[in-house]
Amino acid sequence: MQYIDFIEQQHKSTKRDYLGRVNEASKAECAKIAKQFGYDFFDGERKYGYGGYKYDGRWAPVAKQMIEHYGLRPGMKVLDVGCGKGHLLYEMKKQMPELNVLGIDPSEYAITHTVKEIEPDLQVGRAQDLGRFGDNEFDLVISLNAIHNLYIYDLVDAVKNIERIGRQKYIVVESYRTEEERVNMLYWQLTCECFFKVEEWEWIYKQCGYTGDYSFIFFD
Repeated sequence: MQYIDFIEQQHKSTKRDYLGRVNEASKAECAKIAKQFGYDFFDGERKYGYGGYKYDGRWAPVAKQMIEHYGLRPGMKVLDVGCGKGHLLYEMKKQMPELNVLGIDPSEYAITHTVKEIEPDLQVGRAQDLGRFGDNEFDLVISLNAIHNLYIYDLVDAVKNIERIGRQKYIVVESYRTEEERVNMLYWQLTCECFFKVEEWEWIYKQCGYTGDYSFIFFD
């Protein structure tokens, strides 16, 4: 396994009011709504999730870095597990139109409210249902800020399958290194089911036989 970061700078570009998050409204009620992964989570008020935004090309540099780092070439296959609205895959296709991409996400709303050019390459699907794909079927499998939303038994199954179906792999999850980061993460998150520190995640990956790359989102 190798730690490599493609998205932390993008994460840090967004300012977060942690205390406002828990004082503005009932955190429990907001989480219940967020976990429906519908309009409110993606395009509703900020207290329910992303807060809605018109896509502005922010994933373009990430796509460029990944294409270069993983040596992607026309005709290769990329799978994004928990792709949301598929903006990263959209940027990959813009930069390399002959790339074969597939994004799966449990949210039908996200799949049907994306950039129209990438919608044909997205489908409703869950990270715990990757058994339908063959061994080494994809040249690259990525999962960004998604599998921490699974319960541990489904998470382990997802990681094992990502390892199995991808020649190269990259996983990003939310985590913490300090008590301050742990509290901030608990204040901010709405959909996580697994809350682990870095060493715990690395232990889980080893138990699953995961050999791919990984990184974390920290709330510092």
